[in-house]
Amino acid sequence: METLELPKSFDEFVDARKAGFLKVKEYVENDGHLVGMFCSYTPLELFDAAGVSVVGLCGTSNEPIADAEKVLPKNLCPLIKSSYGFAYTEKCPYTYFCDFIVGETTCDGKKKMFELLNDIKETYVLHLPQSQKRDYAKEIWYQEVKLLKEYMEEKYGIEITDEKLREAAHKRNEMRKTQMELYALQGAVPPAMKATEVMSTLAQGMFNFGVDAQHASYKAKLDAAKEALANGAKPVDENAKRILLTGCPSTGVIQKVGMTIENNGGVIVCLDDCGGERTQKMLVDENADDILRAISDRYLEIHCSVMTTNEGRVANTKEMCQKYKVDGVIEMVLQACHTFNVEATLMQNMCDDEGIPYMKLETDYSTTDSGQIETRLAAFIEML
Repeated sequence: METLELPKSFDEFVDARKAGFLKVKEYVENDGHLVGMFCSYTPLELFDAAGVSVVGLCGTSNEPIADAEKVLPKNLCPLIKSSYGFAYTEKCPYTYFCDFIVGETTCDGKKKMFELLNDIKETYVLHLPQSQKRDYAKEIWYQEVKLLKEYMEEKYGIEITDEKLREAAHKRNEMRKTQMELYALQGAVPPAMKATEVMSTLAQGMFNFGVDAQHASYKAKLDAAKEALANGAKPVDENAKRILLTGCPSTGVIQKVGMTIENNGGVIVCLDDCGGERTQKMLVDENADDILRAISDRYLEIHCSVMTTNEGRVANTKEMCQKYKVDGVIEMVLQACHTFNVEATLMQNMCDDEGIPYMKLETDYSTTDSGQIETRLAAFIEML
């Protein structure tokens, strides 16, 4: 068993972070393989089929941003700076001990950051087409997925067979169905739980090693919620205003935005970011003749603001507003995330056409604007 070195600053970490480092260190020393990723476009079935665990590395904290700004421009979005900062300061156990990192060309800031990140940890970058509408887009993306498969086969000295890919697709599909059941509980009036509980469960589940462990954590939350509902539990006020939260990845603002909504008379009934229903409801065709292409096609269907044009996202949000009987839409935009910020105009136009109250919040991971955000959210919910 290989003995791995901990970061030089390990003794300075708090106990919770030390525990995380020791857990990952033990996993890797016992022949576990770990890869870091950032985006919902990453074809996870390839890693499952290779027997490799995947963890999300998107920074969700303001903690390392000051250090990141020693290297990166200050006017980058907080997700990029936080993600790089955790690697740069060696404070993230998953980045420190992963075999390599998978990035993707979703935005200019991230794809250039990955060039610098590669100096810290080997970083493989997937090249996305800029549109889903060109006839050649699917073929471009298929070739990118195929190249990643070949890269992993060479790196690990394995063969990722069609049989393994089908098994992986089935497991991921089953886990996504469980996630969809969790989301569906929010459709009840009143919802079965606060969405911040769902958001936290999904965020924490990403840090289990392997799809089976991740699925088990979601299933446990689903079963507990169903049991509580059957026993008459009503954790949400039936008069709470039903909010759809859309926009940028929300994990870094669960407390500042999510909890503030739910502490001021609202309840998030639909999470419409890239970790929510919009992304997870799409399944891989397990019975397709070409399973690798089926996996590739599934991921290219994701509606992200980096695609142009991107009518699918707005159409999906409109559908979710109807499905979850929302009273209002709140769009959370991370500062300097230009694609979502520009697309917010299209989202507002849709809400105006549908007669749904809409508010855009532009923020970051710091707490400096927490009071202002609470005032704005409370006023918006009261208006509903």
